[in-house]
Formats: sequence, structure tokens, C-alpha cells
Amino acid sequence: MNLGIVKRLAGVAGIAAALVVAGAGPAFAATGTVHTDSGAPLTVRSSPSATAGSIGSIADGTAVTITCQTNGSTVDGKYGTSDIWDKVGDGYISDAYVYTGSDGRVAPDCAGSTLTCSTAGTGNPKTCAQAVAYAKTRIHTNDLDSYEGWCDRINAQNYGWSASGSETAYIHWTQIPASFKHAGDYQVPAGGLAYFKSSGAGHTMISIGDGKFLSNDINGYGSYTETTIAQIKSKWGQTYLGWAQPWFKINH
Repeated sequence: MNLGIVKRLAGVAGIAAALVVAGAGPAFAATGTVHTDSGAPLTVRSSPSATAGSIGSIADGTAVTITCQTNGSTVDGKYGTSDIWDKVGDGYISDAYVYTGSDGRVAPDCAGSTLTCSTAGTGNPKTCAQAVAYAKTRIHTNDLDSYEGWCDRINAQNYGWSASGSETAYIHWTQIPASFKHAGDYQVPAGGLAYFKSSGAGHTMISIGDGKFLSNDINGYGSYTETTIAQIKSKWGQTYLGWAQPWFKINH
């Protein structure tokens, strides 16, 4: 039997027990129990990503309070494959290793990153809001040569530049100062730029908020359409690196 089904068939009692009553914890929070395949402790990450830094661990069999849940990198664990991450204390653990009585969400959506997009220190001609608004006017499904393969330049154009000043999207990521980057963070504010690594040039795209992005080529060569981090990873097999404020080499 699929382990996800086993988790789901725990019964009403298990689901009801997951709810935290008022006064016992944050409203609508849930409880779960950590179970790993090997019995080893489960790593607590700084953000909802398997590559994010460790901020501690939780022993196998430990009951935890889940204050909220969000989507992040996909993990294969004891309870199947899941991209749901549980906020526990100050960090995140993969729901694929947490028994909650359900395959789906049992806690409220995390409010998301408190970080916002900012052009401070970048010298960009356009603000984050202006860049997002302009990017939305460029959406199209036909094949335009000026969009095919030009992800990094497209982002730069959204912010008022003719080019980014970097040779490729991945090289651009390596050139961005550390203070402007948020490696492994999936909660990208509108205007933030997401970056990916591949065997080639990599990829980058602009966030329009709520987990949605605008990207060239993903839904047809030369197109510019809405997408998600998950689609870039699954369709192109690229590795998500994180997001950065709109810093461009062209003026630095």
C-alpha cells in the first residue's frame, strides 16, 4: 500500500488529535510526530528547502507542534513524496517525515517571508513594483526571438536596463553580493529574482508574488508566461539556488 494512503487512513481520531485547542498553542496549529526511515534525528532547516542550512534536529518519535505549513523543495520520505514543509519553532521540517494523519495540509499557510523586494543599493531605474507591472505587460505565448534563451536580459529589461551585464543567469547569481541573496529560500517576494543551476547557463525569472513567476521559454520557446519554481525544476530538471534582490552587474 502507498505510504501516503497509510498516513491518510489514520482515522478521524488521529486527525482530531492533531488540532490544538485554544489556549494550548497558536490558534489552528497542529501536532505531528517525527518518524524517519533510519531512526536518525530529522534536520530542522532555516527555510523550506532540503539544501537550506541546519538550525538543529528533532529526534525520531518526537511529537511536534506545527504552527503553519508552506511549500518548498520536494522530499522523498517515510510518508511518500511531498513538497509540504512544517514550521516547527524557528525552522522547517519536511512533512514527508511527519505523521499528521493526513497527506494534505493540517495547519494554516505560513505567512511567508517577512522579506520584501528592494532596489536599495542597486541603482535600478525602476522599483520592484514598476518592474513587476512592466513584466506583466510583456506576457505572450507566441515565439519571439528576443525572448528565446534571454532570461537574464529579460529580467534586466524589466528593471529598466538594456542588459544584465552578466554572461549567463548562473554567472549572474555568482556575481551578486551575498547581502542581496537568499539561498534556498522559496518564498520569493514580488519583484525578487529566482535563480537556477543546470549543466548549461542556468535560468532566472521574476516573481509576481504568491509563488508565481514570469519566465521565458517554459511554456513554449520564445514565450513569456506564468510559471512556478516547481515547474522549472520538474520540466527542465534545474536545481533551485534561491532568490536575490534585483542587483545587476551592468552598473556595478
